[in-house]
Amino acid sequence: MNGPLTLGTAGHIDHGKTALIRALTGVDTDRLPQERARGISIELGYASLSLPSGRRLSVVDAPGHERFVRTMVAGATGIDLYLMTVAADDGVMPQTREHAAVLRALGVDTGTFAVTKCDLADPEPAMLECADLLPGASSIVAVSSRTGQGLDDLRAALDQAAAEVRSRAERASPARLHVDRVFTIRGAGTVVTGTLWSGDIGRGDEMELLPARRRVRVRGVQVHDEAVDRAPAGQRVAVNLTGVGVGEASRGDVLASAASGLAPTYRLDASLSFVESEPEHSERVQIHHGTRESPARLAWLGGRFWQVRLEQPLVPAPGDRIVLRQIAPPDTLGGGVVLDAHPKRHGPSRELLARLERLERGETVHDGDEALAGAGRRPRGGTSREQGSPARLRPSATALEQRLKRAGFEPPLESELDADDLAALRSAGRAVRVSKTLHYHPDVLADVRRRVLELAERNQGSVTLAQLRDELGTSRKFAQALLEHLDSEKVTIRRGDAHHVRRLAASDG
Repeated sequence: MNGPLTLGTAGHIDHGKTALIRALTGVDTDRLPQERARGISIELGYASLSLPSGRRLSVVDAPGHERFVRTMVAGATGIDLYLMTVAADDGVMPQTREHAAVLRALGVDTGTFAVTKCDLADPEPAMLECADLLPGASSIVAVSSRTGQGLDDLRAALDQAAAEVRSRAERASPARLHVDRVFTIRGAGTVVTGTLWSGDIGRGDEMELLPARRRVRVRGVQVHDEAVDRAPAGQRVAVNLTGVGVGEASRGDVLASAASGLAPTYRLDASLSFVESEPEHSERVQIHHGTRESPARLAWLGGRFWQVRLEQPLVPAPGDRIVLRQIAPPDTLGGGVVLDAHPKRHGPSRELLARLERLERGETVHDGDEALAGAGRRPRGGTSREQGSPARLRPSATALEQRLKRAGFEPPLESELDADDLAALRSAGRAVRVSKTLHYHPDVLADVRRRVLELAERNQGSVTLAQLRDELGTSRKFAQALLEHLDSEKVTIRRGDAHHVRRLAASDG
């Protein structure tokens, strides 16, 4: 797989992100005079990174200061894999942890740790801390941007991580670019840049700038300062537009194909998970989606489902990730997945829960299904699956189901599986997405749930990552994915390093 991918940096201030990107690419991503004067990153920076395999990654370099976490979130929303830096002489720090929480909220679970400044201190203690912070990291490499130590190993590690990720260009969908910069070039006009989330963009395309719904036309396209006829998704793209002045576009806008069907919304139904305790019903939070953000009120709908009532419009699609942050003092609360981008205003009900569960499984839900779901009926017409009869799977999908069963607690990565067969299994309820790259058979998840409840009963009602890892005889990567899934399913709730069994789950166990 050699499609375009975007790499995002993360890490605490002064842990060497920008210096490392400069050593890897030759590009200083601190382009503003105040950034160079103060020696810290303030805005997002961009570069292109060539890997040993010949693959080229778009790089988004994010600031590490706590005041600029919202900028980091805007950059991270379009990335496919991460490069987390931790300084050998400092170790894991507060913004390291918050950036890790943002990555988890966005479902970005593939990446590499770089323990920087290894010429100044022994990197081993920091490397041990990294292993606990994001257990799914493909590797942890000690480097020095000053001496060049470990840079070749880091390039190889990033190459390996990139091979595990499916490019967005492989998914057929309308073009969508979340704008993070707007400027003008004499003789050319307005240029917008951003990470192309889906589809492709080429000269002459008729597009729409949202939420203003302004029709525009593409005059030209560049990828890493090189003009191209058409740019596929998964990389940084600059688009020269006609039909819009530089003052009529701004960061946070969405450039979408005219037939995308996207529209601004003031409400979302979403499946959410939280770093620690859940917010209260009607609590006011900050919602981040793409390069746009808005304050919102959270309305609990039951279980892990919430309605997000926005004060400013966002332009999401079902399946998109959102990040939730506390308004004051600023902190990352969690994140989740958009299930319905244009719901009615409603409260909790059994019928609604059934509908949201179907949306979460990837099923198509038509108007009127919500009322029928509560009575256990399906709408007339449609497919046999929608009428309640068992889904008929092709032999390759059945074989995949057996493969997931046999894999037990350590299933293969999504990139190793046939996408159509996997979608069929999800729709039939025979595969459950647990993370961005992992699916489990429901029988395996039922066994995990039972063992977690039994393990918690022996440990004063809670389970740690290490305890579940040892109980299942698996790695931290799989144990963490399973615990986070149980948190999202309201079986457990995380408090600090322990996952406590909820009372209702214990009584059902």
